[in-house]
Amino acid sequence: MSQGGNVPVLVLKEGTGRSTGREAQKNNIMAAKIVAETVKSTLGPCGMDKMLVTSMGDVAITNDGATIMKELDVQHPAAKMLVEVAKAQDNEVGDGTTTAVVLAGELLAKAEGLLDKNVHPTVIIEGFKKASEKAQEILDKLGVPVKFEDAKTLQEVALTTLSSKGIANAQDLFAKIAVDAVKQVSEKTDGSLTVDIDLIKVVKKHGKSLEETELVKGMVIDKEVANPQMPRVVDNAKIALLNAKLEIEKTEFDAKINIESPDQMKLFLDEEERMLKGMTETVVKAGANVVLCEKGIDDMALHFLAKAGVLAVKSISSSDMEKLARATGGKILSNIKDLNADVLGKAKKVEEVKIGDDKLIYIRDCKNPKAVTVVIRGGTDHVIDEAERSLHDALCVIRNVVEDDKIVAGGGAPEAELAKNLRAFAVKVGGREQLAVEAFAEAVEAIPLTLAENAGLDPIDIMVALRAKHEAADGKTFGIDVATGKIVDMCSLLILEPLRVKQQVVKSATEATNMILKIDDLISIKGTGGGAPPMPPGGMGGMGGMGGMPGMGGMPY
Repeated sequence: MSQGGNVPVLVLKEGTGRSTGREAQKNNIMAAKIVAETVKSTLGPCGMDKMLVTSMGDVAITNDGATIMKELDVQHPAAKMLVEVAKAQDNEVGDGTTTAVVLAGELLAKAEGLLDKNVHPTVIIEGFKKASEKAQEILDKLGVPVKFEDAKTLQEVALTTLSSKGIANAQDLFAKIAVDAVKQVSEKTDGSLTVDIDLIKVVKKHGKSLEETELVKGMVIDKEVANPQMPRVVDNAKIALLNAKLEIEKTEFDAKINIESPDQMKLFLDEEERMLKGMTETVVKAGANVVLCEKGIDDMALHFLAKAGVLAVKSISSSDMEKLARATGGKILSNIKDLNADVLGKAKKVEEVKIGDDKLIYIRDCKNPKAVTVVIRGGTDHVIDEAERSLHDALCVIRNVVEDDKIVAGGGAPEAELAKNLRAFAVKVGGREQLAVEAFAEAVEAIPLTLAENAGLDPIDIMVALRAKHEAADGKTFGIDVATGKIVDMCSLLILEPLRVKQQVVKSATEATNMILKIDDLISIKGTGGGAPPMPPGGMGGMGGMGGMPGMGGMPY
C-alpha cells in the first residue's frame, strides 16, 4: 500500500503475522482437531495411556484428559481454548474431560465441512446453540433418580468412572472408599445435600500396594510427635486444637532488663518456667490428653506436657486445622485461657505410625467426622499419582450424583439417544440451521464411535447396530459392551454415569466450538523480547508464512 511517491504505510508493527477469513478459521480448526486427536485414544475402558515427559525430565503416565491437557505445553491460541475446555470440565464436574475435548474437536470438524459448503459461521453457531439447548432437555429426560441411601448404585457409578483408569486391580476398593468418603462429608443444607470434596484429604505414601489404600474416619497429618518422651498412642483422645503459641510472648517494643546478680537471673528464668507450667496445667485441667497446635511450642512446655502424658504435635497447617475441627468436633482456640472440656475434640485413638521413612499422626474413629482422609499406598510414585487422579474423578462423580440425585446409562447410550432425537429436531428447525443441528447430532455420535475404535471393534458395524437399537421404543439405555462388542442394555450391566457430567460435556464443548468459529482474523504481534506466541501455521494471509520478512520494507499491508 503506497501513497504518492511510493512511501510504504505501515499499519501494523513490523514483523507482525496475520491470517484472515477462511484461512484463519482453517488454521484454528486444524489446531483444535490435532489436540482432540491427542486425547481421543484415551477414551473409555480400553483407552491407552500417555507418557508425558516435562522439560525438567519428570515423567507422568496417565489417561486422565485434564492432566494430559495441563501437561501439554500448547502454543497455538485456538488449541489453548480446548485446554480451557478440559480445565472447566475438571473444575466443574471432575470427570468427562476427554469426552468434552473429543466432542469439541468433532464439532469443529463438522463445522469445517459446512464452511466448505459456504454456510456462514453465524448460521453454524446459531444451529449449534439450538442443538446444545435441545440436548440439555433430552438429557434431563433421560436422567434416572437415585437415592442417597442406595450405596450399591453409587458404587457402580464410581466403578464406571474407575474402569477407564489405570487402577483396574483395585477399582472395587477405590469405588467403596469414594462412596464412603463422600457420604461421610455430605451435609444437608436447605433440604438438599451438598458435598465439599476439599474435606476429603488425600495422603500419598510410597510402599505396599493399591489394595492397602485405606479410608481413615478422621485425619492423617504428615507430622510426628513433638517430643520423644511423649506417648505414641492415646486411646479415647480428648483433643485441644490451638491456634496460639505455647511459648513466652516477646514484648512488642524494645525492652531492656537489667540483671545485676545471678539470683535475679534465676528469678527471671523461674518466672518463665512458671508461666509455661501454668499453660500446660491449663491444658491438663481441661482434660486434654492430645494437643494439636498450629504455631510453635516451647521445649520447656513440651517437657511439662510429656510429664503429664500428653501427646503434642506442633506447626500444623491452617487447612489441616480446619479439617481437624470438622473431624473431631472440637473448636480452634486462639487463646489458651479459653480452654475447657466443652471445646475439646474427640477421637477413639490418636497414634503415631511409621510408614517407610516417614512418621504420620493418625486421628482415628472420630464420632461422625465431617472431614476424612484417604491414605493411598502403591508400588511406585507413578502408580500412586495415577491412583490419586482416579480417586479424584470417582469422588467428583459420586458428589455429582449425591447433589443432583440423577444418573444416566453409560457406554455411549445417552449420546446415541441424543443423536437420534437431534436429527428429528433438525427437521423442525428447518433452513440452513438444520444442517448445523444435523452436524451436531453426527458429532455427538463420535463418542460411542471412539469407544468402539479404542476397544478394537469395527466402528461402522457398531454404529449401525447402535442406531437400530435406539430406534426401538425400549432402546434408550442400550450402549456398547466393549468386552463383547455387542449392543447391550447398560443398566443391566450397571454401567452408569452422573447426568451432570454429560450435560457439562455438551455445554463446555459447544461454547468452545462457537468461540473458535467466530474468529475470522488472527493477528500475531511480534514482541521486542521474543515473548510473543509464535504465528500459527499459515502465517500472513496469502503469504504462506512470510510474516513481514526483514529486508523487504516490512512488507506493509
